[in-house]
Amino acid sequence: MNQRTAKIVRNTKETQIELEINLDGKGEYQIDTGIPFFNHMLELFARHGLFDLNIKATGDIDIDYHHTVEDVGIVLGQAVKQAVGNKAGMNRYGFFILPMDEVLVRVALDLSNRPILVCELGALDARIRDFNLSLCREFFQAFANEAGANLHIKLEYGAEPHHIAEGAFKCFAKALSEAVKIDPRRGNNIPSTKGSI
Repeated sequence: MNQRTAKIVRNTKETQIELEINLDGKGEYQIDTGIPFFNHMLELFARHGLFDLNIKATGDIDIDYHHTVEDVGIVLGQAVKQAVGNKAGMNRYGFFILPMDEVLVRVALDLSNRPILVCELGALDARIRDFNLSLCREFFQAFANEAGANLHIKLEYGAEPHHIAEGAFKCFAKALSEAVKIDPRRGNNIPSTKGSI
């Protein structure tokens, strides 16, 4: 099987991002966004999804983290969409429930080319050091828009902000890994009765 990879470069007045992904990787990563907590979340995503992921992002983080977090979500979504191609042989759907200490998170997604985000992660005004948890929603919204993903993320219970964010990113990684997985029973068939997605 050919490895499914993509490289995206995006430059704006607010951010400059280079991202490479291998969907059929081993969970190896090199990530530098200038935002330590966000780096940590993306490292978890790569490791638990078994995606090889390289990200170099610079942005106006002296003003706010919002542009960098959102734009990395945009570029990651574009890269995943490019890497899966026509989605032949792919599961398309992914689902996972993940415990993170006292937190339980559920993620379900469909790479349907119909972008929708439903994100319920509790009180989104919580802060993890200087990282506002509400930025997680901005990241997932940007990813869903660009990947064409129907993405549902729900905090079942739990309250500690770090655990909520970590649980969401890990669970997202596991669900996406399942969605992009190739099922040999499908052959080269598109996972839709329409014949295309």
